[in-house]
Amino acid sequence: MKLPSSTRVLMRWMKRRLPSTLFARSLLIIVLPVALMQIAVTYVFFDAHWQTVTARLSEGLAGDIAWAVESYREDPTPESFAKLSQRAEDSMGLSIALQPGRSLPLRRRDPPVLLEAFFAPIDRSLDRALSERLDAPFWFDTTRYPAYVDIRVGVQGGVMRVLAPRDRAFATQGHIFVLWMTVATVLLTAIALLFIRNQVRAIERLADAAEAFGRGTDVPAFKPHGAREVRAAATAFLAMRGRIQRHIEQRTALLASVSHDLRTPLTRLKLSLALSEQTKRTADMKRDLSEMEHMIDEYLAFARGEGGEAAEPVKLRPLIEAVSEGARRLGAEVDVAADADLTAMARPSALKRALSNLVMNAAAHGEHVAVTARRAPDGGLEITVDDDGPGIPADQREEAFKAFARLDESRNQNTKGVGLGLAIARDVARGHGGDIVLDRSPLGGLRAVVRLPG
Repeated sequence: MKLPSSTRVLMRWMKRRLPSTLFARSLLIIVLPVALMQIAVTYVFFDAHWQTVTARLSEGLAGDIAWAVESYREDPTPESFAKLSQRAEDSMGLSIALQPGRSLPLRRRDPPVLLEAFFAPIDRSLDRALSERLDAPFWFDTTRYPAYVDIRVGVQGGVMRVLAPRDRAFATQGHIFVLWMTVATVLLTAIALLFIRNQVRAIERLADAAEAFGRGTDVPAFKPHGAREVRAAATAFLAMRGRIQRHIEQRTALLASVSHDLRTPLTRLKLSLALSEQTKRTADMKRDLSEMEHMIDEYLAFARGEGGEAAEPVKLRPLIEAVSEGARRLGAEVDVAADADLTAMARPSALKRALSNLVMNAAAHGEHVAVTARRAPDGGLEITVDDDGPGIPADQREEAFKAFARLDESRNQNTKGVGLGLAIARDVARGHGGDIVLDRSPLGGLRAVVRLPG
């Protein structure tokens, strides 16, 4: 069933607003229901209990004040008022004073903005109770005195002022309930934080171990821990890592054997040609053997992928200078710009081979090559190789990374290559957790940007 467009828009809006990390989502799943429950319980308490108790207290206080007003009306003499005042103070806790010649204030005093929501139900309850019990004009203030409620009633000849204890007008212990609810919520949240953090840390360590293994870095101290499902995933990862390592070791041994078996007859052929009479035919055969040797090296390098090499800190400036020397021997002008202390965590031989492929490729198709290494804004490393050659059209740049791809344009002048240089370079970069992208060079040719983690 297809959802309405408004519903889909709302779901997309909620998805963008929800946290993206497992820790935050787990915390939200636990804390949000608890918080909603606490809010609901607090609302029900104030709506059904606190306001009811406050209404009953207000009605009782209003009845006492109505008795005092009626008693004064029946006998408005000073002696009678003195007895009335004494009786009200002893029996009801009310302080009653007569203010002859005074009038009621014109308007009530507004409560502070932050406490308005708290005092509004109190004022409504007391106003309703006094209106039901008194037939005389009245005025009251619940905010001026911390411990008392000021109530004034218009009587003959002036105003009767009553100061009542605050707990006579409304339930004063409601904030204790709210405090306990808040403390319980904070305590439950803290416990949830501890448990969730322990579970998420196990997943984070598993992710770090997988990322390190993908970059060729071993994590010998990693052990499965956490919940049963997380331990099962970690155990499966360790088993997978072991199988991949065994596969790499077997493939490396096989390739070493193949390399040895192929180079032995090549060496015999080269020796036979060296001892033979040097003719045009033997020269052609030497070139074929040289091309065959180069192709074998390329195939083996692509298949091997430098997977068995351990990662270590590598200073980029010396590595780039060593690679650039080969390009200079081809006759290209190579400029190098890199800080002497710029260091990358990499497999030295693999990274050197990747940069050599890029720089030699640039030197083969251009006369001027510029190699720059710098720290990227995101904290990673960027190595840029520019040339002034013919370049590669934008729609063919991704095709150039495919194994054995040889473009039919002007950059296909290097007939010695087998189309693996860029593929090997990208494979090495991605094996380090980075990538290689191609772009238009400011020199007019091709720009290859190697991005590596910091």
